[in-house]
Amino acid sequence: MKTPEACHQPPSPTLRAAIRQFNDGAYFACHETLEELWRIQDDPLRDFYQGLLQIAVGLLHRQKGNFKGARSLIVKGSTLIRPMAPDCLAIDVNKLLGQCELILVRLEESTAPAPKIHLLET
Repeated sequence: MKTPEACHQPPSPTLRAAIRQFNDGAYFACHETLEELWRIQDDPLRDFYQGLLQIAVGLLHRQKGNFKGARSLIVKGSTLIRPMAPDCLAIDVNKLLGQCELILVRLEESTAPAPKIHLLET
């Protein structure tokens, strides 16, 4: 499946802020920032933002020990971003999906590294 043309744009400053928050483990703040983007976006990027948002909230649940909620949201979020693979808005979607799969396998291990969002060279 070919990624939508909208995916070929560079990441906005707001998305870059959300990525920093995500990578710093500030998942609630990331959720709030991504929600700003999600609310104003039309398809197909609306689903992409929602997927990133759900992954962030899933990781917040993991931090709080709610592994069932974490699993559910990470799976839902991964499903929403998968159609944008291999990359969208300079985000390495394939890498993020791989990290999400790993965290799902090792969800309850406190030493399992949290996924990070990696930007491709732009």
